[in-house]
Formats: sequence, structure tokens, C-alpha cells
Amino acid sequence: MIMVRAIVRPDKKEVVLDELSSAGFHAATVVDVVGRGKQKGIKFGDVIYDEIPKSLIMLVINDEDKEDVLDVIIRHAKTGDEGAFGDGKIFISSTDEVYTVSSGVAGL
Repeated sequence: MIMVRAIVRPDKKEVVLDELSSAGFHAATVVDVVGRGKQKGIKFGDVIYDEIPKSLIMLVINDEDKEDVLDVIIRHAKTGDEGAFGDGKIFISSTDEVYTVSSGVAGL
């Protein structure tokens, strides 16, 4: 199993979640976050905004579903055809174990 953490623009959150669900990936955790990327924030005149609002979408999936999930997120979180700075990042990490709290059962 792997955990996918996708940081996306807030206006892309709902479409990414809808498309993940349409692709069969219904379970996700979403958190509104702030941060900055390589560009160190956005500068308007003399004011620098270095805490840019984003949405963090987290889901745990089976290893074999990684490419499908990545494809959905990248296609629907991207701004325009080419994408733009600030579209986000996707982090993949292994997940050794998963348990359902109510039943104590292991696995997805």
C-alpha cells in the first residue's frame, strides 16, 4: 500500500476529488493548508505573500493503483494544458499497515 499526498490549488480540490471518486477511489482525507513552493511566495508591489492557500488531499491505495491515481490528479489539478507554477506537488510514500478503527480489521 502507498499513501498519496497531493497539494493542489483550492479551486481544483473538488474536481480532483470528484474525478478520483469516478475512477473508484472514494476514500480521501482533505485538509486546507497554507505554504509556499520554490518561488518563495507571490510578490505584489512591495508586499510578499508567502503563505499561499492550498488543499492537501491524502489517500491510501494499493500499489498497483498508483499510476491511475497519479494520472487523475495530474490531469485535473493542472492549470490549463501546460500547467503553471503553484499547481502543487504529489508525494508518494509506502504505508506498512492500515487498520479500521471501528473494527480493528487490518487492510483497506
